[in-house]
Amino acid sequence: MNLEYTVTQSDNNNAPVMLVTGSAKRIGAAIVKAAHRQGYSVIIHCHQSEQEAQTLAAQLNHTRSHSAAVIVADLAVVEEPAALTAFVEEVINTFGQLDAVVHNASRFYPSPLGSIDHIQWNELFLTNAKAPLLLSQAFLPYLKKQQGCIISLLDIHAHDKPFLNYTVYNMAKAAHRMMVQSLALEMAPAVRVNGVAPGVNVLPEPDGDQALDNEQQQRIVRSIPMQRIGQPDEIAHSVLYLVDAKYVTGEIIAVDGGRSLTLAGSLV
Repeated sequence: MNLEYTVTQSDNNNAPVMLVTGSAKRIGAAIVKAAHRQGYSVIIHCHQSEQEAQTLAAQLNHTRSHSAAVIVADLAVVEEPAALTAFVEEVINTFGQLDAVVHNASRFYPSPLGSIDHIQWNELFLTNAKAPLLLSQAFLPYLKKQQGCIISLLDIHAHDKPFLNYTVYNMAKAAHRMMVQSLALEMAPAVRVNGVAPGVNVLPEPDGDQALDNEQQQRIVRSIPMQRIGQPDEIAHSVLYLVDAKYVTGEIIAVDGGRSLTLAGSLV
């Protein structure tokens, strides 16, 4: 288990600060960019995408100096108290405060019945449930000081519409959804906790093990009332709304083009 991390540090510029886990690319990067446009200093967390994270930070710092930093860390830091404490300290020391945490990092792959093992369980629950909970707990004192918030990226399949052959992922995301609602009660009134549940807002990487062929993509589009794949920016818009919505907590916004209204549960 790799618990090491590195940080590229920037100076405190007194702007509100947002940490987005798993934010080197795709939806996470869209959230970082949207927050940066609204004046946030942003901490881009990544694990295996450091090059993309550093490129994104450089672009943002070119736009506004000392406004973006990169932390490279395996979220397995939550498994070791000392490593977790060091990670939290590095996050806080990067800009001197923390106003918003967005739990975006996630592992996603099938676990068909008959092949489920401890490795799948531990990996999928770590990123999709355990790390969000333990990080939220660890950051609570700093978020309380700023009257801040937590936003979790969930999934429309985390509530009553499970993916076929994705039992472990479904269970982990359902746990994360319940975390949002539970922490909204426990952290109120100082810290608000909300969630955004995407539908199909990005397609799997074309060269990855979850790649979809053209016919599969077309079947998905036909299943969406809005008749198109969503965009990462549309998720980012909802995240930034919840960051600014001072009287909203415990809510989960579906951003799925209406797909959850018609979805039976399979991936395609």
